[in-house]
Amino acid sequence: QQSGRKYNLFLKRRLRIDKRHQSKDSIFFRDGVRRIDFVLSYVDDLNKEWEKKLERRKEFESNLQKAGLELETEDKKESEDGKIFFVKIHAPWEVLITYAEVLNIKVPIKENDIPPMVENPLDCVLFPLRLPEKVMHPEPDYFTAPFSKDKQELYLINDESTFFSPSMRNRIVNYILTRCPYGTEEGKKKFGIKRLLNNGTYTAAYPLHDCQYWKKASDPNCDSERYTLYMEWARFLRFYKEQPLDLIRKYYGEKIGIYFAWLGFYTEMLFLAAVVGLICFLYGLFTMDENMSSKEICDPAIGGEIIMCPLCDRDCEYWRLNTTCESSQYSHLFDNVATLFFAIFMGIWVTLFLEFWKRRQARLKYEWDLVDFEEEQQQLQLRPEYEAKCTQKKRNPVTQEMEPYLPLTSQAVRFCISGATVLFWVSLIIASMIAVIVYRLAVYAAFASLMENTQTLQPISGLLTPQLATSVTASCLNFVIIMILNFFYERIAIWITDMEIPRTHMEYENRLTMKMFLFQFVNYYSSCFYVAFFKGKFVGYPGAYTYMFNRWRNEECDPAGCLIELTTQLTIVMAGKQIWGNVQEAIVPWICNWWGRRKARNNPENLYSRWEQDHDLQTFGALGLFYEYLEMVIQFGFITLFVASFPLAPLLALMNNILEIRVDSWKLTTQYRRPVAAKAHSIGVWQEILNGMAILSVVTNAFIVAFTSDMIPRLVYYYAYSENEDSPMSGYINNSLSVFQISDFPERNEPKENPENFVICRYRDYRYPPEHERKYLHTMQFWHILAAKLAFIIIMEHVVFIVKFFVAWMIPDVPADVKAKIKREKYLTQKILHEYELEKLKERLCQGDKGATEKEFIATEGRMELSRAM
Repeated sequence: QQSGRKYNLFLKRRLRIDKRHQSKDSIFFRDGVRRIDFVLSYVDDLNKEWEKKLERRKEFESNLQKAGLELETEDKKESEDGKIFFVKIHAPWEVLITYAEVLNIKVPIKENDIPPMVENPLDCVLFPLRLPEKVMHPEPDYFTAPFSKDKQELYLINDESTFFSPSMRNRIVNYILTRCPYGTEEGKKKFGIKRLLNNGTYTAAYPLHDCQYWKKASDPNCDSERYTLYMEWARFLRFYKEQPLDLIRKYYGEKIGIYFAWLGFYTEMLFLAAVVGLICFLYGLFTMDENMSSKEICDPAIGGEIIMCPLCDRDCEYWRLNTTCESSQYSHLFDNVATLFFAIFMGIWVTLFLEFWKRRQARLKYEWDLVDFEEEQQQLQLRPEYEAKCTQKKRNPVTQEMEPYLPLTSQAVRFCISGATVLFWVSLIIASMIAVIVYRLAVYAAFASLMENTQTLQPISGLLTPQLATSVTASCLNFVIIMILNFFYERIAIWITDMEIPRTHMEYENRLTMKMFLFQFVNYYSSCFYVAFFKGKFVGYPGAYTYMFNRWRNEECDPAGCLIELTTQLTIVMAGKQIWGNVQEAIVPWICNWWGRRKARNNPENLYSRWEQDHDLQTFGALGLFYEYLEMVIQFGFITLFVASFPLAPLLALMNNILEIRVDSWKLTTQYRRPVAAKAHSIGVWQEILNGMAILSVVTNAFIVAFTSDMIPRLVYYYAYSENEDSPMSGYINNSLSVFQISDFPERNEPKENPENFVICRYRDYRYPPEHERKYLHTMQFWHILAAKLAFIIIMEHVVFIVKFFVAWMIPDVPADVKAKIKREKYLTQKILHEYELEKLKERLCQGDKGATEKEFIATEGRMELSRAM
């Protein structure tokens, strides 16, 4: 019986193979002529909503046909699993030219005659990094103009089937799909493919890839651009090659193209920062043996004789300073003179990066015909969701047409709910950070007691100090909490943005971006801000310690400073985020696709069609690119806001980004359905966020150098308090530690045991000794150091800001050659259009058309003269 079923299944498959003459990779209708521009899929499940879904589909598909689209349905019997229907959509020429005019799509009118740029003298050196010209520039360069149905003979239309690229075609079809009605429910007009996907009427809607990624299409009419992108861009072995941005833009659209252009440029700029950071780190490494502070701490005659006050109340014992020898030596790696230089350098690097990116972006805007895009494409086009939910209408002052609008009262209520939700979640993040701080305080005392009283930890006690052990475990715990909170508030941010009903797609993305960035900023950076600016600053002194919630004693910094702990925190959170991000981006989609395709691999290849192969891939959603930007901007914050504490951060970011570019390109090319092409003339609101972080980074790094690092106290000692001319830094450690008389300990703080009967202990501060008349009050040196810190912050900020603004002023946002090209293209485009109008008028005059008056003829000639003069 089982063999009989197998035989029947074989016959059924054999019949299907004979029936279908097309290649499994065909991207055309059954006639082999009409191109498939979009695919809809659905499952005809017989549940209680079956009839309602059937009616919606009939109405929707009928309206699509009325809009001019051509449909062809593949029955579920033809599908690989026998369950899914596929509706193939083709946009004929008339539909394409109609909506090309609506969407203001620019098309070629003349080949570009502007001479190419002068060859770069470094081209010979950079030749190994170059890609073939046909990959880098897959299309000739043309002058373009917005399409108009009435002037078709003006454009370079050689073949109607290839005049509009596949990405343009799927963008036009998607525009129709998002606005096509499918009926009236509950008295409201319903429309748009997004709603039909949400209510399960359709299971998927996507444009097709042009071939399999690992081999070219067998059809000669296919360009096999996906294969080219995989071979030349997505493979990791090509990591040293430039990106084929023009091909990426042609295949995926400008929005994805500009993201990869920005990511590539950011990675190139990181190379300079990584080299300088590595040099600063090597300086610290080679000067470790010359560091007088760690020498004195490690010296048995100095650090070995200094008895430090207990690290916690009652359970902790007195300890000798030289037990922190190794940690003080490693602290010098990051806390040295190079730290100041690197902080200033990064302040200038950020400005150079942003200014040069503006120039790069301006060049792309010209090359990709995006110069006049924003006003027409993003600000005036309403979101379908906005049109559906806003029942009231008013006249648009720009277009003078009636448009839906959201009443002011409704906006106010929605913003109040949104603001309260954002405030609640930010408060929750801060509460979680306070919980981690409480953990640090509670565990710190336990680690301090354990490490001092356990003989088994003696071999590593010098390196693994209580401060470091607390910092490492707290950083790991903080990272886990960050990931958990991320999962929840990503969904919350989308929900409250949807509730606000933004008017346009641009407005929607900007609002969501600001909310998500605020959440991520607080979530990722709060722990680093605590270690950098609060830890060890409000400790008090022995006998008068400061307590959180009157229970947990505030943490102290290591005698060598808090900077090494900030470095630890930054490394764990930054590296952990990058590793987790790459695992999530690459491995998860691959596993999902493998699981989805496991059955299809057993079937004959020619039963598994192009639309079925793409159906089994993951969806690159509307927010797919948003998460990519967010990940990189958070990384940008790590390497700018706290870079003074970790010069190797740019190097870590560089290595991650080299991998990130290839992971993103690999998953986009192999693991995801082809995204709908979309236009974007810039990186959007992310530019403003980067500018804000660049300014904030100058302030944070100045404070880190002043208050977290020990540089200023050492400089003050060097110039004002040193008494040894031959070795000015000798005696610094003894000078930076104050004296406390053990008999002054209150019962709450006094250790249970004092076996060696110590009389005094030392602590990190600048206070008068017990025999002084101003006992335990701050010394004048403390105020000198504080004044020096504040003066340093003011001077550093002003110097860096002056240099930043001078550099920004010196570097124009748009290169001079691009300005000239834009002006020439505008002039030539206007000239061509006016000459065309003039010829039409001449024809009409010759034919005796009375409507073609002499005044109209003179006006057209006048416009030509004006454009020539401009």
